[in-house]
Amino acid sequence: MLYAAVAGFVVVGSGCGPTKVKTETSPYAERYHIKSVAVLPFQTLETPQVVDDRANQLSVPTSARRSNITVAIPPDTQPTEQATTVVPPAAAEIVTRLVWDRLSNRPGLTLRSLQEGERAWKESAAESQGDEPQHLAPKIATQLGVDAVVFGKVLVYRERVGSKLGADPAVVGFELRLVGSDGVTLWVGNYYEKQRPMNEDLWGFIERKGAFVTAQELAAYGVEKVLKEFPYGGQGSTNRG
Repeated sequence: MLYAAVAGFVVVGSGCGPTKVKTETSPYAERYHIKSVAVLPFQTLETPQVVDDRANQLSVPTSARRSNITVAIPPDTQPTEQATTVVPPAAAEIVTRLVWDRLSNRPGLTLRSLQEGERAWKESAAESQGDEPQHLAPKIATQLGVDAVVFGKVLVYRERVGSKLGADPAVVGFELRLVGSDGVTLWVGNYYEKQRPMNEDLWGFIERKGAFVTAQELAAYGVEKVLKEFPYGGQGSTNRG
């Protein structure tokens, strides 16, 4: 299947300093006319994750590596000396809504409501006894009458501790994927950022108006940046017709 062939994707990275955004577009994306999309509820990573304060990096677990998103991250050699964080359940709903809101404003795309996507996901998941979204995507797309579905997982979501003027910064990481109604993965995106101080990430600090932002604000920034590389709808789209 195409979704297993990571090497065939066109990889795009963006961000100052350590890469905050990485996207991969299938070389076959131009063959697809994606005009209608459903956004499925995002999932959360249940295992605690290490947040490396020495660099803008996340130790991605094996399950995330299998998602075909390639992230160059060194192995964690001293887990007992590093802080861990657990993704709160509400983070999935927050990121799902942010993705839906951003795509709903994208010219050339028609979105099903969040309620329709959630209902279809729950029904399909119950019938399939726990299959991954990747395997359920074609069935859900057909059920909702859309060309593709978007789904993803929140890998880390740690709230800012302190004020906007001085804090232990927020940390947010998530992945998302676009899968066509035939089961082909057309695009994947990944975002991870632990907000850095001005002397480490000047442009990023300027974008946040010189303040330490909340996790939700950081997630909104990440969704905006990742979806700038979304290949359908809007200017620069691969959509034809």
